[in-house]
Amino acid sequence: MTAPAEVVTYDERWPRWFDELRAGLEPLLAGVPHVVEHVGSTAVPGLAAKPIIDLDVVVPSADHVSAAVAALGAGGYRHQGNLGISGREAFELPAEVVRYHHLYVVVEGNQAHRDHVGLRDLLREDAVARARYAERKLELAPLLTTDRAAYGAGKTALIGELLRARGSAGAGRSGRAGRGAS
Repeated sequence: MTAPAEVVTYDERWPRWFDELRAGLEPLLAGVPHVVEHVGSTAVPGLAAKPIIDLDVVVPSADHVSAAVAALGAGGYRHQGNLGISGREAFELPAEVVRYHHLYVVVEGNQAHRDHVGLRDLLREDAVARARYAERKLELAPLLTTDRAAYGAGKTALIGELLRARGSAGAGRSGRAGRGAS
């Protein structure tokens, strides 16, 4: 499945898409302590985004990461490692997936988790930050068809600034320059 290569206005269906994806993950993760959180731009009402749902499988400690990775692997997700972001394990989608999404395993409270949730919550709460971020994403959107890495990198400085303003310790390495953060 090809990743969507456009930034669109907020779609009221995104929370429902997250619920559907989460429901599909729950049987795979039975027996692994976890919660599944909706992160990324599609988790922010009113924010323009790539129509890609970002999901964090949040486990309570590093001791549970291997079990989560194995369970998702048994369900057809292919582990890709951290893709350069410490504390975040990324996955390639199964071939039969109906809806394109990004899936990560993170440990509750680690820097990757705090950055994902911190940015989401800031953008939900702060209309000025949300507008700035939307403007940046729309400005960079043409890069999605030619250089996705440049699209992500183009958002990194603003994300770092927003997270620093919120007081997130990892603001300079939010992990959003790579795959993620619709």
